[in-house]
Amino acid sequence: MATPSVEYLPPPLDATAEQPAIFDGTIRLYLAYSCPYAQRVWIARNCKGLQDKIKLVPLNLQNRPAWYKEKVYPENKVPSLEHNGKVIGESLDLIKYVDSNFEGPSLLPDDADKKEYFETLLSHMDEFLGMVYATFKGDSTKDADAAFDLLETALAKYDGSFLLGNEFTLADIAFIPFVERFQIYLSEVFNYDLTAGRPKVAAWIEAADKIDAYKQTKKTDPKELVEIYKRIFSVLFYFYP
Repeated sequence: MATPSVEYLPPPLDATAEQPAIFDGTIRLYLAYSCPYAQRVWIARNCKGLQDKIKLVPLNLQNRPAWYKEKVYPENKVPSLEHNGKVIGESLDLIKYVDSNFEGPSLLPDDADKKEYFETLLSHMDEFLGMVYATFKGDSTKDADAAFDLLETALAKYDGSFLLGNEFTLADIAFIPFVERFQIYLSEVFNYDLTAGRPKVAAWIEAADKIDAYKQTKKTDPKELVEIYKRIFSVLFYFYP
């Protein structure tokens, strides 16, 4: 796996920013530094050693430029990737796309069983996230317990610190940005340690934190995250109790 050097991170573009040129041959990853979905693709880019190949274009999501929706990506979400005369999105599709369409070390093993298990893990992603988010709604951590017990079990399938064995792969990239944030929020708001009684989850987080390609994407401010999550979920649970 490529070991990236520390790179300069450009400031986020807001509603006053001019639109970059589009389809001029530059490969651009539109993202927000705080977004876990975008972080997935950012990590994959770094793991492939593509810092000089794929340019980061960060956006201010609270005051995003109108041209992003109008001229770049009508879905108006991040991440999106500008490549070969088109702009594509959806983070799980993009991490596969980056792995398959660019040079650099493969981020999936050759083993067919492990590739199949990777797809199985992705098929449970929404369920996993939903269980944790359900905990944010109330006082009980029952759903979080169940979610992280499932992660502990998943990590036991193969020998090694990561979901598919000894190597940090797309499977880990899919989950780690969310677990990173859940660990902060659950600790701060619920005094809940998601690694307690889960040695494999604890070892997984510790091992991931040693991966430079991931470590350089950890830009979440704990206090800001807690406030953002409180705001988001208070609104959601008001309308969708």
